[in-house]
Amino acid sequence: MDPTPSSASPFDTVSGALGDYIPKGGATAVGKRHASGGDGEAEGGEQILGVVGLGRDLRINGSNLDAAPFAGVSAAPGAAFADLLPPGDVPTVTQRLRRVLETREAHVARVQRLRRDDGTELVVSMSILPAAPPQEGLTVSLIAMAKRLHLYASATAIGTSLDIGETTQSLAQSLLAWGDVAAVNLDYAVWTGEAVTEQAQDRIRLRRAALVPDRAWPEGYLTPGDNLPREASRLLAGAVMRDDVPQAVVFPDRAAIERALDDPRLVRALVPGNLPVSVACIPLVVEGLEGTPRPIVLGVTEVWRRPECRFGEGELLDLQELVAKTARHVDLARQHQREHAQVLALQRRLLPRAGSDTIEVASVYEPTTPDSAGVGGDWVNSFPLPGDRTALVVGDVVGHGLGAAAAMGQLSMEARALLSAGLGPGEVLERLDETVTLLDDTDAGLAAGYSALGSTCCIAVYDPVDHRVLISNAGHLPPVLVHPDGTAETVAAQPHPALGAEFVVREPFEVHEFAAPPGSLLVLYTDGLVEDPAASIDDGIGRLTDVVREVHPWDDLQQAARRVVARLGPQEPLRDDVTLLLARMAGRRSRDTATWRLPARDDTAARARSLASPLLRRWHIGEQARDGALLVISELVTNAVRFGTGPVTVRLVRAGSRLTCEVGDTGNGRPRLRRGELLDDGGRGLHVVHKLTTRWGVRWTDTGKAVWAELEG
Repeated sequence: MDPTPSSASPFDTVSGALGDYIPKGGATAVGKRHASGGDGEAEGGEQILGVVGLGRDLRINGSNLDAAPFAGVSAAPGAAFADLLPPGDVPTVTQRLRRVLETREAHVARVQRLRRDDGTELVVSMSILPAAPPQEGLTVSLIAMAKRLHLYASATAIGTSLDIGETTQSLAQSLLAWGDVAAVNLDYAVWTGEAVTEQAQDRIRLRRAALVPDRAWPEGYLTPGDNLPREASRLLAGAVMRDDVPQAVVFPDRAAIERALDDPRLVRALVPGNLPVSVACIPLVVEGLEGTPRPIVLGVTEVWRRPECRFGEGELLDLQELVAKTARHVDLARQHQREHAQVLALQRRLLPRAGSDTIEVASVYEPTTPDSAGVGGDWVNSFPLPGDRTALVVGDVVGHGLGAAAAMGQLSMEARALLSAGLGPGEVLERLDETVTLLDDTDAGLAAGYSALGSTCCIAVYDPVDHRVLISNAGHLPPVLVHPDGTAETVAAQPHPALGAEFVVREPFEVHEFAAPPGSLLVLYTDGLVEDPAASIDDGIGRLTDVVREVHPWDDLQQAARRVVARLGPQEPLRDDVTLLLARMAGRRSRDTATWRLPARDDTAARARSLASPLLRRWHIGEQARDGALLVISELVTNAVRFGTGPVTVRLVRAGSRLTCEVGDTGNGRPRLRRGELLDDGGRGLHVVHKLTTRWGVRWTDTGKAVWAELEG
């Protein structure tokens, strides 16, 4: 047989082998070849081919299973072929058989298990071929693959996933070629993604990662997910660590196994059933870390079979070769899982917390599956801003993995800091645009081989007093606004390229303002929710719009968010993060707010006090707090008249026991609190405000600035 190219899949490998072994002339030829010991034998004289003939009713009408590997597999004429299969495989295999009957197209190289009379199972490569005319029915070719061929196919198949569970399950399935039961046990640290460095036997703890075949096991027997008792962990680890070197070890019979375990409880936990058995234990070993020459044991595999079939030296070498190759894949999966967990922890840290009495928020974040390119850079956040406002931010950083996570964390934290400092959405995006460019130009960014250029972001700021939203968008998909009457529309601000897009004409980030009356629902999302390879992105946004229109004002918002994702989100496995934020606007009641627009005159401070005083009494603000609030209003208005220009806007907001005073003007000078000299006349007003309030600050508006201050009423 010609060597199979390394790029071939395991199924191609088996298909090639099948082409070499299938006889010309059906079952009769097979019988002749077996009788003569000719071409039907594998290397070393091991016959590996068997044939079963089936009628259209899928019952056996003839067979040739004389080769030694098929001992114990009974294919009596008239019996249903399904009787040879494990119960869980019957529906799938039956469907394959009927399809070949209908289409007369062969189905080749399916890895399949067959049931022996004693309850054990045999792993074969099964091909389903239409019977040669004029005969009707099927010819099922069964290959008990030669060990070296199986070894190559298994080594090629294992490691195609970066999921630890799938990798160990693939290993266990492959090990069945050497036994009747296979199990894989991994160190706890592998599951958590941490490095395995401690080799002391009293510290080793193992957890069962995979077990095949899938059957009903006796009570007390360890199945996947179960933790091995400490004694069992130490015994297995001690068995494979001899002379301080990990080695394969064989227990030739049940008596030797029971002597080693020396505990009926451990026997029930580790030995599959009450039949005579032998076991080979092979360690999963990787090379030690730099400066640590000793090999590191990630876990232990077990291969169980009947004691009369002794493990030969060649078989143990094959097993060690397969397990050694798998150990590298397990370690890669461990490293990937650690990175996946770190990025996921960062992204979940950024998810919005509970809303406030003016806005309700709910979010859903579904990361990419662990064996994809890595967790993406999607992020969404909401947080309160000064002046009773709320920020809603969504972004999508280019790329996957730790590089994207680092950029995502930096952009998210910078956006929050700038918004909290009083900058508007457009100004914040300008700063983020500069940050992305700087990140790409720095030596650190170049060394990491990662670029965040082309990342997108959308920022919305909700004012519950005016019931309006300011929004600015840097290349992100447009939000969807659902009005209280159930109508919905996309909020398409002036289009702007993504962050760091220096190749286009640089334009300022436009800020779009729209009304959001109480009961409105604002929907922010990332492309993973609406992208569909079979449809345009506009179609995806249209489907999202139709779905969110069905969210009723009385629906639980978090449950509604999950329903939206369930209806729109792609099927597993996820190749891009799915992110959704729903924000239901409640607004501030009109009786809890007041706004006055006053001319900038010398008597404006007195006028503001006369307007605010009766309102504070109606709000039942205590006398001391009321006097403090009036003094703060007076000082802020005086500063606005003295250092600003144009009319002065005074706004009061009551939120529980908190009172917010905000004074706006058309000036652009920033009030600064500085240490004054003893005889200075100026600057004392801000010191008064600083002493009487819990916090104060400045935010910038389209027409100037607004100085705000919060007091406890």
